[in-house]
Order: sequence, then C-alpha cells, then structure tokens
Amino acid sequence: MSLKCTLAACVLVTCGLPPAQAQLTAVIPKVKPSVVVVGSWRATDNPRLGFRGTGFVIGDGRRVLTNAHVLPEARPDESTAPLAVGVPRRRGDGVTEVRPATLLALDRRHDLALLAIEGAPLPALPLASARELPEGTEIAFTGFPIGSALGYSPVTHRGIVSAVTPASLPTASAQQLSNQAIRQLREGPFVLYQLDATAYPGNSGSPVYDAASGEVVAVLNMVFVKAGRESALTQPSGISYAIPIAHALELLRGAPAPSGTALPAAAPPQSKPSSD
Repeated sequence: MSLKCTLAACVLVTCGLPPAQAQLTAVIPKVKPSVVVVGSWRATDNPRLGFRGTGFVIGDGRRVLTNAHVLPEARPDESTAPLAVGVPRRRGDGVTEVRPATLLALDRRHDLALLAIEGAPLPALPLASARELPEGTEIAFTGFPIGSALGYSPVTHRGIVSAVTPASLPTASAQQLSNQAIRQLREGPFVLYQLDATAYPGNSGSPVYDAASGEVVAVLNMVFVKAGRESALTQPSGISYAIPIAHALELLRGAPAPSGTALPAAAPPQSKPSSD
C-alpha cells in the first residue's frame, strides 16, 4: 500500500465517528418522534398541561407505555384524573398538540402503565424480545429530564447496562411495610437493569433502547438519589434503573383493545395547540 493511501485511511479513521456513536447518531432522529409528554390537562390550571413524566408510542401508534407512578392523581372533586399526552414540537418549545388518553392496563409491581390515545397514529418504537440483556450492552434513553424547563425538547443520554440486579425494597422497618411491599416479598424479587447513565426525575417512563438498533429494551423507572429529591438535579448520582421490556410485553399481552372511552370534560380536544 502506498504512503498516500495509508495517510488517507488514517484520516478516515481519526476524523470519522466511532462505530457505536455513528449508529446512535442515526438512531436518535428515529426515536424522538415517538417520545411524548405524559401528564394531566385541566383548563383552569396554569400551565394547563401538568407534566408528570415521559412516555413513548408503541404498537399501532395509539398506545403509549410509561411508568405507573407517572399517572396523575384525581382531585377530591374528580372521579378520575384528566389524563393527557402531549406531542412535542420538532425543536422543542412546547407541544404541538395535547391528546386525551385513557388507561388500558396497569402493572404497579413493575411500575408500568399502558395508555390509549386518540387521533391519528404516531410513529411507534419497536420493542426488543424478552431476553435478558448482558452486562455491558450499550444503551441510550430519550425523555424530558426536567419537564418543561427545557421546552419539552426530548433529551438523549447514553451509557451501558452496568449490572443486572434484583429489585430491592427501601424499607427501614417492618412497620413501614405496605401491602404492596408485602406482596412483592411473597412473590420474590424481579430483575432490574442498573445503568451508568445520568437520569433525572422527569425521565421516568423514558424508553431505554439498544444504541445500535433503536429497539426498546427497558423502561426507565428510577434514579438513585444520594440525598433529598433536590440533589437529583444538583448532585446527580449517575446511577439509574430500568424495568426490562419482558414485563411490558406481558402487560401488552393481557391488555384490552382500546375502547375509545372519553375522558372527563376537562381534557383537551384532539389537536389543540398549546402555548404553555
């Protein structure tokens, strides 16, 4: 090989992106249109769209997967909370539409919820198989780390599966055991993915996906916080946890078909622009 060819090859290697990073660069634009805001909609609130967390579109384009703890709670004067999904603008700065949503299926033990939304289908993310990921798998997740503070612009973080670990109960004494905690003790622990990527409270419900293929392998559900909740922003631990997609696949198998049941009157009409 000539010296000229050798130098050209060196330039290509040193100037080009590493293979894994190049793959993620191609994957992120395909993922972002499927990532949505999950919250409540009340016409009398300010802002009207109450941010609760992140979700992502799957299946037929009218289903959204998120965390159970992201779901808004009903007020004393409401029979059910006015659940809504916001579709972000391409470049952030608010949402382009807010859609009514209904709860299709719920798995509180694994912190998963399946929603149905109205309107035209949105781009859906592919789900990986139920196999357990090996440690070291390169992943990324996209969501809204601190809600509307960044203008509802989906943000991506990358890392690896640093450990496959049993879910543990953060209970200090027997007096603090709830019915759900006791049931989990009886059923035994389930596996979580520990990630070496920094997440924030608003990332709850974000899709965790294979950095090369874009297939969703888990749902982000909690962040290790060293002190109070405020320290999650000022002193992030860099340790996050995610629910393997196997549990979401189980939830999907048992979920009913969307019924199109309307939400309370406070929910927004389809395709209503929001300036909040």
